[in-house]
Amino acid sequence: MTMTRTNATFPPPVMEARRWLEGVNHPADRPLMNVSQAAPVDPPPRALREHIAEIALTRDDAHLYGPVLGLPALRAELAEQTTAHYGGEVAPAQVCITSGCNQAFAATIATLCGEGDEVILPTPWYFNHKMWLDMSGVATIALETGPDLLPDPDRAAALITDRTRAIALVTPNNPAGAEYPSELGQAFFDLARSHGIALITDETYRDFDSRSGPPHALFQDPDWHDTLIHLYSFSKAYRLTGHRVGAMIASQERLAEAEKFLDTVAICPSQLGQHAALWGMQNLKQWLAGERDEILSRRAAISANMPKLKALGWQLRGLGGYFAYMQHPFSQSSADLGPQLVRDAGILCLPGTMFHPEGNAQGARELRIAFANLDASGISQLFDRLAALPAA
Repeated sequence: MTMTRTNATFPPPVMEARRWLEGVNHPADRPLMNVSQAAPVDPPPRALREHIAEIALTRDDAHLYGPVLGLPALRAELAEQTTAHYGGEVAPAQVCITSGCNQAFAATIATLCGEGDEVILPTPWYFNHKMWLDMSGVATIALETGPDLLPDPDRAAALITDRTRAIALVTPNNPAGAEYPSELGQAFFDLARSHGIALITDETYRDFDSRSGPPHALFQDPDWHDTLIHLYSFSKAYRLTGHRVGAMIASQERLAEAEKFLDTVAICPSQLGQHAALWGMQNLKQWLAGERDEILSRRAAISANMPKLKALGWQLRGLGGYFAYMQHPFSQSSADLGPQLVRDAGILCLPGTMFHPEGNAQGARELRIAFANLDASGISQLFDRLAALPAA
């Protein structure tokens, strides 16, 4: 077999983990708890589904190719709300809509990198970012984080070479849950600008940030677009994961380059999904605030239940967005512990080895819990199951 970049790229972690379920029976009194994927399992609210149905029935153009960079009305709405949220200036021409936030990252890398270029990713990293860099012939430079799981700009500066094209940050972080302080984002922005490279900020989970007000002031710089590339997703906010609607905010010049990639890969984002995202942004602010409150209450439930595990040697290393990032006390690697948890506890979660370079010792001690689909009672049961695991 010819060696290709996909051959050399690891399998999709969520799909790999689902294979652990094969042949495992879960008794009625201990059903499977799937905390492996950060995606809502409930459909959008009924009013939004009714709007999608209305668009499907009454708008013939919703079934045709649309503009490569997205519906003008959605681009304008996102520009307006981004301006309001961050206190900066974003024009509709600096916004494009993509088929999910993963495609926004792929388009970004296509505009930035050539063969053998480098992108710095803090670890633990979002595995799909690493996979896309691998498949693009771009070297991933791992930036190890400290005990607080926050990346250090000085460490990043030491990793920059003449092949570095970008630093990519995710906040609130996937998988670690860490919310990056405003001053940290500013420090990375200043670092990237001083070296003439891009700062990519993926803020997929920004609607569930525990802080009020803008999480950073980067858009308040009048020339933000010379350095910043901002990525966003509508999937989590409006439960539109299956409709694949994301966004990229950058300079007009960069979006002109991204258009080449997007036209080649998907031609245009889902029209129905875009209409749904637009209606959601215009009509579901109060509903979304309730969704955020619920996520924050589940986050609080994680903290409240942590004493059950702390006495057994577990540590909560990160908490935020949809994620709790745990350090386990067992001798075996999390790569082996993950399948064992399916068999012995009915828990499907992802091992830290999926978020670090191969062979990394720290990843072997970590687990990611995606808690957004567990209510407070479910979170309590999850911790009870973990606490009941044999010490060995």
